[in-house]
Amino acid sequence: MTTTDYPDLTAAAATSVDDLLPQARADMAPLLETSRLAPLPPAPDAPAAEPAHSVALLAASPVPAPPLPAPAHRARTGAALHDLGVLDLLAAYAADTTTPTAVLAALRARWADPALVGGAILAVVDGADEAAADSDRRWLGGTARPLEGVFFGVKDIVDVAGAPVTAGSHTTGDRIAGTDATAVARLRAAGAIPVLITATTEFACGAPHNARYGAVTNPWDRSRWTGGSSTGSAGALAARLVPLALGTDTGGSIRVPSALCNLTGIKPTYGLVPRTGVASLSWTLDHIGPMARSAADLRVVLDVLAGPDGLDPAAAPDAVARQVQVGLADPGTPGAPSLAGVRLGVPTTWFTELCDAGVLAAWEAAVAALRGLDVEVVPVDIPDAHRLHDDVTIVLTCELAANQEGALERFARYDIGTQVRIARGLVPSAVDYLRSLRRRAGAQRATVQAFDAAGIDAFVTPGIGATAARLSDVTVEIDGVRHPMQSIVGRNTGLFDYLGLPAVIAPAGFVDGLPVGVQIVGRPWADDTCLRLAQALQAVTDVHERRADG
Repeated sequence: MTTTDYPDLTAAAATSVDDLLPQARADMAPLLETSRLAPLPPAPDAPAAEPAHSVALLAASPVPAPPLPAPAHRARTGAALHDLGVLDLLAAYAADTTTPTAVLAALRARWADPALVGGAILAVVDGADEAAADSDRRWLGGTARPLEGVFFGVKDIVDVAGAPVTAGSHTTGDRIAGTDATAVARLRAAGAIPVLITATTEFACGAPHNARYGAVTNPWDRSRWTGGSSTGSAGALAARLVPLALGTDTGGSIRVPSALCNLTGIKPTYGLVPRTGVASLSWTLDHIGPMARSAADLRVVLDVLAGPDGLDPAAAPDAVARQVQVGLADPGTPGAPSLAGVRLGVPTTWFTELCDAGVLAAWEAAVAALRGLDVEVVPVDIPDAHRLHDDVTIVLTCELAANQEGALERFARYDIGTQVRIARGLVPSAVDYLRSLRRRAGAQRATVQAFDAAGIDAFVTPGIGATAARLSDVTVEIDGVRHPMQSIVGRNTGLFDYLGLPAVIAPAGFVDGLPVGVQIVGRPWADDTCLRLAQALQAVTDVHERRADG
C-alpha cells in the first residue's frame, strides 16, 4: 500500500469514522493522484475492461496440459498421531494402525493446553465424536470416502452449520451459522470432519490484536504474530492441533501465515473454489483455499473443493474445474521427478526490493533445489507491479467500506485495523474505484503475455519479505531496520489476488530461527502445476517437516 503513513495497530479504536477521515484522505491521496494520471482510453476506443471481462477472461483461459511430473507422497511412519498430515492419516487408517476416534482423542488433549493453542481456537464444533465413530465404521467396512476421518479447522468467516461464526467482530454478536459453506459441505461429504472454529482478524482485515478475541501467537515464537488474516488456521496447523484447515485470501491471508508458520497454503485461481457461505471482505478479490503441512496434502484436498456450486456467480465453469481436478487426482510417481523441460520465471524487481537478505537467500536456495531437478530459470517481471499494488488497495478498501456501510453506526466496535481500512475506503470516488477494477482485465492479459513471451510454466518469488511481526509493536525487520508490518506482508501476495492467478506458499527456510517461504505462481487454472512444483521441492528438501517444538 503506497500511503504517507501506516496506522498504529496497537492503538485504541476510534469513536467514529469522522475521527479517522482526515488521516484517511492523506493516506489515500498519493495512490489516487497516481491512478488519475493513467486513465484508460475513452469510449469508443476503450479496451475490454468492464469488471465482467476479467471473470470472462479467466473462464476462457485454457487449462495447462500436460501436468508436470510429481513425486508420490511418502507416508510417515512412527510419528505421533497429532503429527500426521492428511495423507499420513489416510494411509494409517487404511493400514489399520489407528482410527479416527483415536486421532480425535490425541488432538483433543492438545486443544486443552492453552500454551499450545495460543489463541488459535475460538470454538470446538459439536458432533466430532459421532462423526469420528462413523468414520471408524466406514474404514472397517470398506466404505471410506476420499478424506475419511481427516479433521480440519475452519476460519471464523466460513460458515459451519450450528457453530458460532462471528468474523472476529463485536458487530456480529453471537451469530450461529445456519448452514455449511460450500467448501465445508464438500469436505464433509468426502468424509472430513470439522472440529475447530479458528481465529481470524476482524472481517479478515483487522489488527493482529483482535478486539473481540485477542491475538494469536506464533508457535515458533510466542512473542510474535502468526500473520493473517487466517491467523488461527495457521496457529492450529503449526501447533499440531489439526492436520488441515480452511483459510481465505484477499491480499495474502492464506499465504502470509503459511510463510510465517512453516506451512504450505494455496490461493486457488479466482473462482475455482466457490465462496458461498464465506463472509465477504472484498468480493472481487476474495478466495477460499486449504492450508496444510505439505503440497501433497493440498492436492488431494483441492480436488475435493474445486468446481462450481451453482450459487457463486464467479465460480469456474464446470468443464474447466473438471480438467483441473484430473491433474489433482493423479497421485504421482515414486522418487524425485526430473523436471527437464520445465521453465521457471524469477523476478528482477518489486518482489525482491523489500526483502531481508535471509529471505532472499532462502528463495535462492529453493530455486537452486528446483534447478537441481533440471528446470530452466529465466528472468520475468510482472508489468506495472507498483500500479497493481495500489489498485489492490483501492479495490479492497472500497469494497470493504461498501460491505460494512450498514454497520457504521457501530463503528466504535470495530478494531483499529478495520476502522482504518473502512475510512480509507470511503475516500476514493466511484470513478477511482472503477478505474482500478477496469485495469484488471488488461493486467491479466499483460501478465499472461509476459509469461508466454518467456515461455515459463510458473513464476517463483520470495514469499513474505520478513519474518513474523513482533506483537509488541506490530513491526517486522528487514536487514536490521524495523518496518510497519502492513508495508511488507502483502507486498508480494496481493497482486495475485487482483490478477486471480493461483499462488502457493511453501516453506523455504529459516531466518534467526523463524520460518520464511517461497511463492509459486501459475497461469489461470495451473493450480496443480504450482502444487506439483511445491511437491517436487518438498521431495528434495525437508524444511516443511520441521516443527515448532522440534
